[in-house]
Amino acid sequence: MDHPRDAARGGQRARPGRSAAAGWVSSRPRAERAREVADVLRQQITSGRFPDGVLPDEYSLGQRLHASRNAVREALGLLRNEGLITRRRGVGTTVVLPKYGHGLDRLAGLAEALSGHGAVTNEIRAAEAVTELPAVIAERLGVPAAAGGVRLERLRWLDGLPLSLDSSYLTTDVGTRVLAGDLVGRDVFSLIEETSGHRLGRADVAVHAVTADPDTAALLRIEAGAAVFALERLTHLADGRPVDAESIRIRADRMALRTTLHRGVPPASG
Repeated sequence: MDHPRDAARGGQRARPGRSAAAGWVSSRPRAERAREVADVLRQQITSGRFPDGVLPDEYSLGQRLHASRNAVREALGLLRNEGLITRRRGVGTTVVLPKYGHGLDRLAGLAEALSGHGAVTNEIRAAEAVTELPAVIAERLGVPAAAGGVRLERLRWLDGLPLSLDSSYLTTDVGTRVLAGDLVGRDVFSLIEETSGHRLGRADVAVHAVTADPDTAALLRIEAGAAVFALERLTHLADGRPVDAESIRIRADRMALRTTLHRGVPPASG
């Protein structure tokens, strides 16, 4: 027989007449178990495990995940606080918005990466030549600040909802040609390759989790302080020259950043 203290800490006992799933009763704190369940459900939601957007009831989820209903209920509360799901009596638990995967293992524009998921459109907020670059941008692009460049700011939309706010500085020779292209309907990457006659080669990427400032939140239609991905990207031509320095803010409730990592040969210890 399970010790009452363990049952109290691990969740409620099985109902009379029902057999408890393995792991329902646990000596682990329920909050810890709830966090684990939330992690599993989040992964399943973002990978499209529930294509109709409806999650099973608490009892069924508990059976599947070997967790108590209390732990499942707390886990769903965590996901609701994240804005990932909503819960309504008589309706059940449903996914608020689909999350789209954006691979980090391939250099691709947003429209290219989300091909087949919906229509990506660009609201142009700035598209202008600048006579002097900010010092930190000039350093990233490897040019003097006085060389100037092109500044772009685009609000990216997917199926009628804002997805990301992209701010870019391009070198003058590449950016001037891009300004003449279709910035509303095309990705900047494809415009760079088309207008410059050079292929892109690689990008250096850093991703941070930050909270949205009031201006960004208003543009992305989220609450100020909500979580967003801050992606800093420096894109190079195939010859290694950096031409595009970007700062991107992505709604974390609508995008999952994915990649496939391969383990190489460990360096020899000397």
